Amino acid sequence: MLILICDAFDPSLPKRLERFGEVTEDQARLRDAQVALVRSKTKCTAEWIAQAPKLKLIIRGGVGIDNIDAKAAKERGIEVRNTPNASSVAVAELAFALMIAVPNHLVEAHNALKLEGKFLKKEIKRTELMGKTLGLVGIGRIAQELGKRARAFGMRVLAFDPYVKSSEAAILVPTVKELFQQSDYISLHTPLTDETRGMINRESIANMKNGVVIVNTGRGKCIVEEDLVEALKSGKVGAYATDVWFSDPPDPSCPLLAAPNVIMTPHIGASSKENLLRIGDEVVELLEKSGK
Repeated sequence: MLILICDAFDPSLPKRLERFGEVTEDQARLRDAQVALVRSKTKCTAEWIAQAPKLKLIIRGGVGIDNIDAKAAKERGIEVRNTPNASSVAVAELAFALMIAVPNHLVEAHNALKLEGKFLKKEIKRTELMGKTLGLVGIGRIAQELGKRARAFGMRVLAFDPYVKSSEAAILVPTVKELFQQSDYISLHTPLTDETRGMINRESIANMKNGVVIVNTGRGKCIVEEDLVEALKSGKVGAYATDVWFSDPPDPSCPLLAAPNVIMTPHIGASSKENLLRIGDEVVELLEKSGK
């Protein structure tokens, strides 16, 4: 069996996989691969799948399979799996770090002192997370971990998820509109579907509190960028903190890159050292169970 590693995993993974067969990172060998390991960079389109006639299994190291054409894979009889358990803590910690950075003006304070020599002790006005309401859009594994951390900081945690009936991590509300109306902070944790594509738009933003902070470690295309930029400029949205984009990297013309009150990271939510090791553990477990 030939296992093709398409994207960046922990360096220890190739050695761990040798007991299952030959392991390669040579992308030119896609045609001969029975198993392909991908993360976010590789787009497993129908055209890509057509170049791999021997492929039996695609494993995505991460949550969701948005970058895999599941229909094309199914038509070819290719099994598609992911590693949903591994990334929960890593992404939740980054989401929480972004939430802390915004009210404490960490980026502004750091850049002013380091790059401009300005000591903004009087100018910077901090606010606290304690007593604020966090609204989680989606209450899967990552959102649950974020909810635990927010509650530890004294936040009230709400969640909307039409597919979940109860949660220990948050108080469930019946509609996303109600969530938006009550939340000081909104954190997105949804896959990209017809329901969620562009869900943060002019209309939904109008239902939010003035000065709301939106955190996105879910999917970049859940945002209508032009509508969000307009809200950031007017102050309706106080800040947007994101790790996800329409593309990796974002197009230079992306309006969010030049918008005010945006904190951005380059899609590093699942890239902690510990998480890459956990992803490797799940990949090994999946291969053991698959028998491919």
